Amino acid sequence: MNNEKQVSSDKKNALKQGLSHIYCGDGKGKTTACVGLSVRAASHGLRVLFCQFLKSGTSGELSVLKTLPTVEVISGEPINRFSWEMTEEEKQITRDFNDARLQEISARMKQNEFDLVVLDEVIGTIGAGLVDINVLLKLIEEKPATCELVMSGRNPAEELLEVADYVSEIMARKHPFETSGITGRKGIEF
Repeated sequence: MNNEKQVSSDKKNALKQGLSHIYCGDGKGKTTACVGLSVRAASHGLRVLFCQFLKSGTSGELSVLKTLPTVEVISGEPINRFSWEMTEEEKQITRDFNDARLQEISARMKQNEFDLVVLDEVIGTIGAGLVDINVLLKLIEEKPATCELVMSGRNPAEELLEVADYVSEIMARKHPFETSGITGRKGIEF
């Protein structure tokens, strides 16, 4: 699709009312739900920002999302290891990086660059001390009325639950790692 047609499509398909979602819980499927909604929105010409936190930027869904003309993908962290393995200095570097990333996204949202913004695993960054919850709450508060916002991760803070329009919890009832020691498989879990 050429850019002229895309701009026309974007204006025609813009949302009249943007709501906020939380996908949370200890079950598998939070990122998958974020990707599915992003694909649905893109298929209707909506402009999507898909931003991942706590991930290296190599998971399989990103390569497909990057091929969609109305989707922008941001992923990767300055320190590529689990938060519990980081030194305090590394945590501070990551916290500063993530807070700056959220502030940049907020500024772009205010310029109406996106119809849908997905902040995959941003909730997990709060629990790990790698995002200041006040930076995220400010982004939510200042979100344009026509922008849909999706946040995912385990254990959302009460303040986030209060401001969200949708809260969907994915519960783990059984997982093959627990029953058989099967770890994440390429194409299924990552």
